[in-house]
Amino acid sequence: MFETLVIEGLGLEELSPRTASVWFGLTLGIGFGILAFATGFCLRRGLVGARSERLSAMTTWLLVLSVALIGTQALGWIGVIEVTEHRLLSAQLPLLQTGLGGALFGAGMALTRGCLSRLTVLSGSGNLRALTVLGVAALVALATQKGVLAPLRTALAGYEIEVTRLPQLFTFLPLLITLFLLIRTRLSALQLILSSLLGVLVPLGWLGTGLLLQDEFDPIAVDSLSFTGPWADSLFWSVASSSIAAGFGTGLIGGVILGGLVLSLITRRFQWQGFENPAQMGRYLVGGGLMGFGGVLAGGCTVGAGLSGLAILSTTALFALAAIITGALIMDRVILRAVNARSSGGSGAPSSKPAPQPAA
Repeated sequence: MFETLVIEGLGLEELSPRTASVWFGLTLGIGFGILAFATGFCLRRGLVGARSERLSAMTTWLLVLSVALIGTQALGWIGVIEVTEHRLLSAQLPLLQTGLGGALFGAGMALTRGCLSRLTVLSGSGNLRALTVLGVAALVALATQKGVLAPLRTALAGYEIEVTRLPQLFTFLPLLITLFLLIRTRLSALQLILSSLLGVLVPLGWLGTGLLLQDEFDPIAVDSLSFTGPWADSLFWSVASSSIAAGFGTGLIGGVILGGLVLSLITRRFQWQGFENPAQMGRYLVGGGLMGFGGVLAGGCTVGAGLSGLAILSTTALFALAAIITGALIMDRVILRAVNARSSGGSGAPSSKPAPQPAA
């Protein structure tokens, strides 16, 4: 397919499938960065964000998931992609590894006030807090994949159960929930359109890597949007580019940052932001480490497992997402208790609401 569409059709004889995947990832990433910045796409906001924005944020996230699910399954129904060999569709679910990893990722997401996808978008808008967290997460993720933390990862992988793929009826469940939530919240027509376009990027990712860029002599990994692995790969490539080539994930990360940068400049929302104090920095660094370690254990983040994984009806992805949500809710409760304890210690009376915290 790659030879027919690219080499013969465009005359790019020197372009390998891997190089083409970098450009494809870059293009997809720019789209994600722009659309995610414009819509405020973030699962954390829907779970533990400000109460006034939770419903709209969760509705947006579920709408993106609905479009991603239906679009990806439609590609499978017409037979243009085949993803049964993807790691998230393995018949063995590493229960302890995935559950613990998801919970740690969710806790880190609450500590840093954003998951890896949200922080990647924000880093393009001048948010140095986000960029610092991403550096820590990438380093810890790489250490978990290939370095000093790899033995711990393999030790946790031994506790497995057999699972099957989610039933086809699951494809429409998020859509039904989204339609119900749309009755309770009023998203603008623009928000609905942009969120739907964001969801389309997931099946586009599967289509590009699973069909358009495939070459029998130089195959590339079939994948779609994700952030934990791509950030680790990008870090590894940045220090060893003379030995290894960039891939789809590296292009994706660069594109998301670029997309966030472009739209923040156009809308005049670009602003340099740093840490307010050492305590905040410490909290964010811990959160970044938890997301890097947990994201690798869980096999994905809120996008890699939550969107791309669920889009292929992965039971492992659903379990990982449930663990991420649980970890985020628990950590948010811990943070709230700590804030109230500090408030009561200073004023002599407990506070009824947490102190406002800056966005990631």
